[in-house]
Parts: sequence; structure tokens; C-alpha cells
Amino acid sequence: MSASLAIGDFSRATHLSVKTLRHYHRIGLLEPADVDADTGHRRYAVSQIPTAQVIRRFRALQMPLDDIAGVLSAPDVDARNELIAAHLIRLEQSLAQTQEATASLRSLLQQPAGAVSVEHRSVDSVTAVAVSEVIDVEDALSWYQGALGELYATLAAQNIPTTGPGGGIFSNDLFSHERGLATIFVPYQGDFRPMGRITSLTIPGVELATTVHVGTHTDIDRAYGALATYVTQHALAVDGPIREYYLVGQHETSDESEWRTEIGWPIFQTGRGSDATR
Repeated sequence: MSASLAIGDFSRATHLSVKTLRHYHRIGLLEPADVDADTGHRRYAVSQIPTAQVIRRFRALQMPLDDIAGVLSAPDVDARNELIAAHLIRLEQSLAQTQEATASLRSLLQQPAGAVSVEHRSVDSVTAVAVSEVIDVEDALSWYQGALGELYATLAAQNIPTTGPGGGIFSNDLFSHERGLATIFVPYQGDFRPMGRITSLTIPGVELATTVHVGTHTDIDRAYGALATYVTQHALAVDGPIREYYLVGQHETSDESEWRTEIGWPIFQTGRGSDATR
């Protein structure tokens, strides 16, 4: 047998704990070169040190163990590099999300909530193409973006004009229980042929208190909070799903700073439509 190390010495040589090495053995990620049949003592070949070092660095980059196993067993360099590149892309996406969340928190701490413009308005019922589905709240952003893009593309393919901005209706369960019914819709006029999951619906009229959120949806909760405060202080809130209207969104521009999302809270209207400032 070539030069080998007991598990304790291999641990010191690689900076991987004995507990970690035993786990990697159990899952087949890094198996010892020899295991004593009587004592169960593990010994590792010195040639395994570089492999252990590679594993340790991948774990420092939060690569899942299954992915590391895939990299180590890749049949060629191209396949190995493809797996590594895919993980680096995920890291970059995660970093971008962290930076966005950090900027949002800093803004929240440095800029106390100020006056929020709130409008009361009656929304008439409209005919719209729509996608409805029970979703998890963690999937809501990507789901709505995909559904909205699909609706606009389908209307364009059938040469049907829209009659207003796209919108969304979100059940209370989606917020309170993190899973619930969501409907994304786009008003239209013409003869629509249902396709796949897209159907034609009548979106009912409703009385709303509304405010407009500017920019990405990262900190849209601030607008929700301000609107909820307003309707609660004025004793206007009634049961009913929240609505969003995408006045300017991904369909109009890829510049997220230009997005305008109107949030609508169902209310009992006590007077004619008006603007208010909290």
C-alpha cells in the first residue's frame, strides 16, 4: 500500500474534521484508501490530499455535496467545467440578491417612512385573459413575471389589443399561510381563443385604496405597509384579495427602476374618489 495517513493525521493535513471525513465516507464522496476490517480504522492515501483540498474549497463556495460528487466524477474537463460554471452563476445570482436586500435594508434604516399618496377609486369589471394557480409565496415573483409575459405573448399572437395594464389578484391565504390562489390578468377586447392554461375571465369591479410603488419588488412591502396603515387608521378596510396593477413593468421596459406597481387594498367607499396623503 502507498504512503497513507490515519484519519486524525489526514484531518490535520486537509483541515477537514474527523466527523466531516466520516460523513464524506458514508455518502461516498471521499472514501478512505483502506478500512481495517477488525477495528474499522480508516487510512487515507497521501494522493487523496489534493482531492480533499478541492472538496473543502467547493464547500467554502457553498456547493452542494451532490454537485461536488458530480464534479469529481465528471468524465472530462468540459463536463467538469460546466458544472463549476453553473455553480458560479448561482453564486453570482445569490450575491446580487444579497446586495439588493442589503441596499433595501439600508434605505429602510436611513429613510424613515414619509407621506404616502393614497387614492380612492372604483374599478369597473373587465374582460381579461388570465392565469390562475395556487402557488407558494416564495415562487410568487417569478410566477407572476412568467404568467404576465405569457399573457402578453398570447394576445400578440392572436392580434388582440389590450385595454389596460396587466394586474394580479392575490388571496389572503398567500400572505397569511404562504400558499394560496393567485390570478394574473390582462384586459383585452376581441375574440380570444383559450390556449393551454390561459382562459378568459371577468375580473369583478371593486372599491380600492391605492398607492404606487416605484422600482423593483424587493421592498414593495414598504408600500403594502403604508397602505395597510392608511386604510386601518381610516377604518376603511374590508375583506377581499389584494390587487396589483403593473402600470409600467417588464413588458414596457427592462429598467427595473422605471417600474410602477399600483397596489390596491379593498375598502368600503364612503365618498367620491379622492386623493389622500398619510
